Amino acid sequence: LTEASQAAAAASAAGRRAGSSLRLYLAPSCLEYQWKRMAIIANLAQIPLETFKVTEEELSTLVAHARGCVLQTKEGYLTQTKAIARYLAGLRPDLGLAGASEADEPFVDQWMEFCWYELEVLLGALLLPSTAEFDPKAVAQAVSTDIIKALQVLDAHLADKTFVAGSRLSIADVHLAVVTSELLGRVVKEEELLALPHLARWFLTCANHPIFKAVLGSVSLKSAPGPKKAATAPPTKAAAGGAAAGGAAAKKAGKPAAAAKPAVPAPAMRFKRKRIRIAELMQLGTTLVGKTVVVQGWAKTIREAGKGSILFIQLSDGSSSGDVQVVVDAGVEGFEAARPNVCGGTDASFSISGKVVESQGAGQSIELQAVKVEVLGQVFAGDGDQAGGKFYPLARNRKGHSFEFLRSVAHLRPRTRAFAAVQRVRSAMAYATHQFFNERGFLYIHTPLITGADCEGAGEMFSVTTLIKDPKEPLPTTKDGAIDFSKDFFGAQTGLTVSGQLNVETHCCSLSDVYTFGPTFRAENSHTSRHLAEFWMIEPEIAFAQLEDDMDLAEDYLKHCVHYALTVCGEDLAALEKVPSWDSELRSRLMNILERPFTRLTYTEAISILEKEVASGKVTFQEAVSWGIDMGSEHERYLAEQYFKGPIIVTNYPKDIKAFYMKVDPDGKTVQAMDILVPRIGEIIGGSVREDRFDVLKQRAAEMQVAEEDIHWYLDLRKYGSVPHAGFGLGFERLVMLVTGVENIRDVIPFPRYPGNCEF
Repeated sequence: LTEASQAAAAASAAGRRAGSSLRLYLAPSCLEYQWKRMAIIANLAQIPLETFKVTEEELSTLVAHARGCVLQTKEGYLTQTKAIARYLAGLRPDLGLAGASEADEPFVDQWMEFCWYELEVLLGALLLPSTAEFDPKAVAQAVSTDIIKALQVLDAHLADKTFVAGSRLSIADVHLAVVTSELLGRVVKEEELLALPHLARWFLTCANHPIFKAVLGSVSLKSAPGPKKAATAPPTKAAAGGAAAGGAAAKKAGKPAAAAKPAVPAPAMRFKRKRIRIAELMQLGTTLVGKTVVVQGWAKTIREAGKGSILFIQLSDGSSSGDVQVVVDAGVEGFEAARPNVCGGTDASFSISGKVVESQGAGQSIELQAVKVEVLGQVFAGDGDQAGGKFYPLARNRKGHSFEFLRSVAHLRPRTRAFAAVQRVRSAMAYATHQFFNERGFLYIHTPLITGADCEGAGEMFSVTTLIKDPKEPLPTTKDGAIDFSKDFFGAQTGLTVSGQLNVETHCCSLSDVYTFGPTFRAENSHTSRHLAEFWMIEPEIAFAQLEDDMDLAEDYLKHCVHYALTVCGEDLAALEKVPSWDSELRSRLMNILERPFTRLTYTEAISILEKEVASGKVTFQEAVSWGIDMGSEHERYLAEQYFKGPIIVTNYPKDIKAFYMKVDPDGKTVQAMDILVPRIGEIIGGSVREDRFDVLKQRAAEMQVAEEDIHWYLDLRKYGSVPHAGFGLGFERLVMLVTGVENIRDVIPFPRYPGNCEF
């Protein structure tokens, strides 16, 4: 690094603006894969780059002895691709590209060094011109052997990780993935990479990221030995003249820099934990050896050893699927109170101060040698309600606890490893949802929970009333004996919403692209593993859109959430794969969703396929297949799981089985609707183009027995500047089922509501 680049690297991230003008100068000695890495990182960080191709002499006028590339910033010049990568990542610290936490940052650096010394140096030996001093074949053989050994090390590291450093994509992943892509076509054969399953999974996860695909092109280990032609090519226009002081006249290869946002100083934050989260502790690992930390959480197990002179406490705080072992010697303050017969054992809560030491046992790198132990909360489940775990509902037993039993103690089941993991993934999916729509300019609209309109027209709404104050008192009635809802709180019959769609459409017809994400309710007397009476819905609405736009957005959203789960929740997904009777191939199945476009076909084509499958004797359904049926879960899952073996989008359903607001096709028989069907779930998304013709919508509402006075405001949207628009709905719990492998919807929501159950 030059002095100028050192100053740039030391500059505060707060002083760097993402919209600043950055110029990247590339000389012939900059290898193609090196340029690709910088392009991917800049796009991930959403940093506009002006890219120029110059000669080696022109490059040296910027920075003496520079080779390959130079990045011009407001602070000075940077050379070396690793330094440029770190600088670009530092412009967007919120994305965590240089490490999602302080614990991750040293590991990102470590794996970037690994990439250079163990892979790039060897790759360089192959790319250098041949000389008479070395036999090219001998060099290639030696390099290939060493590269395979390095990739085996990386494969072993990725055995229980989604990414190389932490739970998010980082610049270390970019460096390693691009080099792996380069090696795949030159040194490593496809079968050799597939023999390293964890490495192959990680590589495909990176390669199928939209930004990676835009630069590297399409990558498939099933059909090609390496990447196809890149979708993004390096700059080809050379700078016309000298590049001194960054003033070269050149053909720009990138987009113009975005206008900088106003600089507003961030407020000082006061909240700071007085403990270290166990997730962070285990990430930092041996770097903390010798330091004293405070951990707080619940004991998963407490084991006595050394004739009662030592306690081993497995402590969890819910921050990750793992826990930390704490060793408590007899002389430690709080030792007696921590004995299982005193504190109660499993799930007693502790605050423990201890010294980090290297673990002597297998399966963990560190453990805590306790200095002070404080019991925060005992478990009172012994004889006579005394401290103890004898009658504790979640006391450990050899058979384990059934899912049915855990639903009966839903207030305690988050303490089990499986349900804690599910809730962490659920939280991540909620964040990913808002992230997806926010990044695409959608506005988040809060729609009402109490409504007078039945969106689906199925009459399955829960009533909301204040008329029943005393069950013994008669209800007010009209002259014809019906309940007089004019005397009710709202002066009309109301219920809990079954969907926020109709309400969010009003804002779509004013604010363009919008979405709502909130609880919905359906009084459907269903006891299946796919239905709840209370659930959450994500419902976007796109202005000036057709069915193709709706399908594209839905597919993108689903893939975004799956990708986010794989990249952020890898540790939890790995833990969920080990839960008996759940999905042992969860991550592989999720990768299948990302690897190819969803198959699209019409309802008529889907019915034809099912009829042929039945006629050939390949399958038998409980409900007979014929055009016009509302396909059930058995039909949907057969198409997705057995026939297409992946997600599909079925379009143009018969109008008689769909809602009144869906736009009628020209044939008058079908509507412009679409459902996304996925393996193990069946329907996960349902959407349509909305009927924007006033007369047709009015007629359809009448056909579906939706009272015009209840939706007069909805009809007004078709009278006052109607526009074509479309949208879809996704049941959030079904999304969580998809990305966790959980088979029963009652196990992905904290407190399930279904017929006959409204506890807690």
